[in-house]
Amino acid sequence: MEPFVLYVPIASFIIFIEDKRSTWNYISKHMKRTIPIVILSALLAVVSCKQKEQVDTIIVADSIYLCDSSFKTAGAIAISEGNIIDIGTEEEISAKYVANEQVKQRQAYVYPGFIDAHCHFSGYGLTKYMCNLIGTISFEEVLERLKEYEKTNQLDWIYARGWDQNDWENKNFPDKTELDKLFPDKPVILKRVDGHAVLCNQKALDIAGINKNTKISGGIINIKDGKPTGILIDNATGPVEKIIPELTEDVASRYLKQAEDDCFSLGLTGVVDCGVKSGRIKVLESLYNSGKLTIGNSILLSQDKETLDEYAHLGFVKNGQFQINGIKMYADGALGSRGACLLEQYSDEKDHYGLMLSKTEEFRAISELAKAYQLQLCTHAIGDSANRAILRLYSEFLPKTNDFRWRIEHAQVIDYQDYVWFSEYNIVPSVQPTHAISDMPWAGNRLGEKRLPTAYAYKKLLEQNGWLPLGTDFPVEGLNPLATFYTAVARKDFSGFPENGFMIENALTRQEALLGMTIWAAKSVFWEKEKGSIEIGKAADLVILDRDIMNCDEKDIMNSKVLYTIVKGKTVYKK
Repeated sequence: MEPFVLYVPIASFIIFIEDKRSTWNYISKHMKRTIPIVILSALLAVVSCKQKEQVDTIIVADSIYLCDSSFKTAGAIAISEGNIIDIGTEEEISAKYVANEQVKQRQAYVYPGFIDAHCHFSGYGLTKYMCNLIGTISFEEVLERLKEYEKTNQLDWIYARGWDQNDWENKNFPDKTELDKLFPDKPVILKRVDGHAVLCNQKALDIAGINKNTKISGGIINIKDGKPTGILIDNATGPVEKIIPELTEDVASRYLKQAEDDCFSLGLTGVVDCGVKSGRIKVLESLYNSGKLTIGNSILLSQDKETLDEYAHLGFVKNGQFQINGIKMYADGALGSRGACLLEQYSDEKDHYGLMLSKTEEFRAISELAKAYQLQLCTHAIGDSANRAILRLYSEFLPKTNDFRWRIEHAQVIDYQDYVWFSEYNIVPSVQPTHAISDMPWAGNRLGEKRLPTAYAYKKLLEQNGWLPLGTDFPVEGLNPLATFYTAVARKDFSGFPENGFMIENALTRQEALLGMTIWAAKSVFWEKEKGSIEIGKAADLVILDRDIMNCDEKDIMNSKVLYTIVKGKTVYKK
């Protein structure tokens, strides 16, 4: 130690004594033996403080799950300027650093901030004004919600989302008869929960120019007794949804901020926003540039021509927490609305196989565009026929050794002989564990006993490349990432059914599930060097829960509460 380091404290101590002689006399008389100890302790304390490094925050918890390559845990971390600068035990970190703020809470467990590898963040935010039909148990309840919504609705249309006929006693698609009676002069569009079908009234059909003779490639217009029923599937939904005007930027900004707050309250610090059109991208860019949005957002471009013409040639765009990294392409529809394209006919609808949403030429042209501009291609594929077609298409563009990370979104039904294509061409399956449980009551009816085991096979998919990104697909499912974790490991609904799990052989371990919603989700969009795990040099994106989801009883996972959500070292949510 250099002499001058000791000089300043000693001089200060002497000056203090000269100014306070009465205090010195008292100490001399009563504490002669302790003076050397007092002086030494004071000097050591000052020297100790001089040696400690100033940081912004120290976090201490019962367990900190790093989600690094060795899956270690720690007791404390130090954060400065938004990044993690050190990791260790509480004693190690306390000995080295002094912090402006310390978060120390017992019965607290820290994880990397959760990342949703497949969702519709902007779609969720910009449709928050819609009438919510999620959880309706009959078409009659749908009608009641619409009537209640209309009492305060000031718009010239009714737009709603969330109905699912599979949850009703009558599982057939409804028709527009009652909508026409209730709302003869206002267009009504009711989007199914999966987003791949709508029910609309006659007014909406008239404005969109749809009648019994209309043909739409990649779409189905349901006809009964020579007239449209109001049910439109996949590409046929486009014309009626286009009659709904875009929200103004001020209104859109407000709803997107609400969406971000919803995410933060559940521990989400990053999202992969799938299939975003150019108009919404402009709003998002403006909000990130002004600092109004801070959640990590990785955009997959919509496959429409306007969006691709405007953005694809820019390639991979990176701007702080906002990036554009790929293209979202749709191969087929959804299993629930029987739009998923299957190799064999639906078990519950003779001679029906679902449908592909575009021609092979369009799929190939988009693939060429993605490769030319070094963008990820991420394709929605549900049925085994659609998955086979896209896997083979990818093989035309991908060398067997590559790090392009082209993805199959959902990868829901895969013929056994097709799994090898994932590993041979490093194709990434991106899955949503809550889908398996939502679809569980009726998936067997659609696929039949023989084909059902080929669906929702997450363990089998994980084995292909050794990693598997997880998401929710919100608002198709709920936002809560803990639901992703729970359904991945338990393969049960939230009531604990079925007791032994749904096709439990494809459950993930808790470690695999946590990695899937942290570092593997980050890796799926090239974020792994900056976030997704708790490592020195990475962004301090963290979630603190009141339970140890890695060890608590299975039924307690969904009872976990978010105590803190931290993005780049800043607390964005606190319970």
